[in-house]
Amino acid sequence: MTEVIQADSTHFSTIRNIALQTWPPTFGDILSGAQIEYMLEMMYSIPALQEQVNQKGHTFILVSEEEAFLGFASYELNYQGQPKTKIHKIYVLPAAHGKGLGKVLIDHIREVALAHCNPTLTLNVNRYNRAVQFYERIGFTMVGKEDISIGNGYLMEDYIMEKTL
Repeated sequence: MTEVIQADSTHFSTIRNIALQTWPPTFGDILSGAQIEYMLEMMYSIPALQEQVNQKGHTFILVSEEEAFLGFASYELNYQGQPKTKIHKIYVLPAAHGKGLGKVLIDHIREVALAHCNPTLTLNVNRYNRAVQFYERIGFTMVGKEDISIGNGYLMEDYIMEKTL
């Protein structure tokens, strides 16, 4: 049975472990190993996860099957004071790809967004990430692109995608 739960601080090490397993295969052909390592520490260290939840208002969710966590997402309601929900992160373990778990996570966020009168989902995705096609397939459209400096001379080169609910 597939289940989605809201994560709390006791799940941070699980989220970090999933990120450590998903990032190299996801970004290994796109980013240098040094940039992947830098970004993993910047975004998925326990203090970074605590800051995202406690200071930035992000909510993390985990998806599981048969009590094994296979992926996670994070989102923020009323992003930048607008009636939009921003999906900050969504990753599923490579071994669990093709099971529809990414869509399960997005459907969960969709329901929360609608319950909070946020009729739009928005996200950033690396321009060279295969996930762009996944997002298009489930109804997201490109609304822009941006380059975000993240320090150490690195950039995130992203498309901005949105979906009206």
